Amino acid sequence: MKYKMLVLDMDDTLLTDDHKISNENKEMLFKAQELGVYVILASGRPTPAMLPFAKELQLDNSYMISYNGAVITDLKEDKVIFEQTLTQKQIHELYDYSLESKTHIITYIEGKIVSETDSEYIDVEKNITGLDHNKVSSFKDAVTSSAVKCILLEEPAYLKEVEKDLKAAMPHLSVCMSKPFFLEVAQNGIDKAASIKILAKKLNIHQSEIIAVGNAGNDLTMVEYAGLGVWVDNVTPELRDRANVIVASNNDHGVAEVVRRFILN
Repeated sequence: MKYKMLVLDMDDTLLTDDHKISNENKEMLFKAQELGVYVILASGRPTPAMLPFAKELQLDNSYMISYNGAVITDLKEDKVIFEQTLTQKQIHELYDYSLESKTHIITYIEGKIVSETDSEYIDVEKNITGLDHNKVSSFKDAVTSSAVKCILLEEPAYLKEVEKDLKAAMPHLSVCMSKPFFLEVAQNGIDKAASIKILAKKLNIHQSEIIAVGNAGNDLTMVEYAGLGVWVDNVTPELRDRANVIVASNNDHGVAEVVRRFILN
């Protein structure tokens, strides 16, 4: 099978634990691009927090999926070609739910993380994205329009229970875990697979010609959709049997292994 698209989750998949692209991964991704393979970054990260990595990988003629599928950016044209947001009403409802469930909540407005609270988990998001944090006195007063997504944050074991409850309480929204302490919420039908389908149609690439590589719950739809679904070895344990292949971990250049085994051979 000649694969034409390689879709990569970033944190804990492409990136090492210190949020870098290893030289081994970089070298193999350059080789994949030389063969005409579209390398697509697909992350829960906001768009601005992905762009430096896209530049590092020289993805100037490619596309990028951010906010867990809510936004697709054409990097060659430097323009958004798809965006689906939560409404202001939905965000306010999620805020009310966060109070009831005793979780922290953040969203993104004008390129900043917005929350009413501080938390060690919000600090993780600040560190990962490099975005400024706008701590406000009233979340609802600060959110006066739509936004691409919200994240509920809390201790992992507790948040896993919140995930089940939120899916039952708001079945009209897309809910998934991106990290054990990040519960991501987007508009109904929004996930990484849905955005890959849009890109595949645009580029005339068949589902069977796509490889998707991830490690967590928010990657599951794309890993199951792709012709070849791949987990890195540090995958969330309960998901291990939900992919075609498991490769080395994010710290052991699993993405490079994918390129060597399935694109170069």
